[in-house]
Amino acid sequence: MTNEWRHLPAPARPIAAATDAAVTAARAHDSEALTSAITELAAQDQAQTGLILGTTVRLLLEATHPDGLDGDDIRDVLEKSVRAAAEWHPEVDPHVVLILLAGSLGVHDDEEPPPKPDALAHHSALLITYLLGLRSLPEFLTLALGEIERAQLND
Repeated sequence: MTNEWRHLPAPARPIAAATDAAVTAARAHDSEALTSAITELAAQDQAQTGLILGTTVRLLLEATHPDGLDGDDIRDVLEKSVRAAAEWHPEVDPHVVLILLAGSLGVHDDEEPPPKPDALAHHSALLITYLLGLRSLPEFLTLALGEIERAQLND
């Protein structure tokens, strides 16, 4: 883990570092490095990882759609993110990406069993990479953790 994440709370540091490694690998279309980073990300506490990644996805959706989201916007993000990933990583599963999008917006069906941790980590990295475009991952992870902290303090 690099010093880049030292400002984060201790439980969030390995999640941030693994997410950063996964996004870096996805941006470089490096399947081997992506697999390694996903293994590390999937090994983290899944409740914390899901909260951090889900909040990051939601903040990225809000940043890319400042006028709000509707069903067509979500369908567009789903289609474009899956196509972008499938160009170099054919194992992408549109259903898992849909679950991530719905979960990040708080509309996921809780009765459906969640995908396995490695599938969630894998597809989160691909979705976040797509949504980031040229934006900074550290900025959005820091924003997500700040929002999570505020929500926990206000509960």
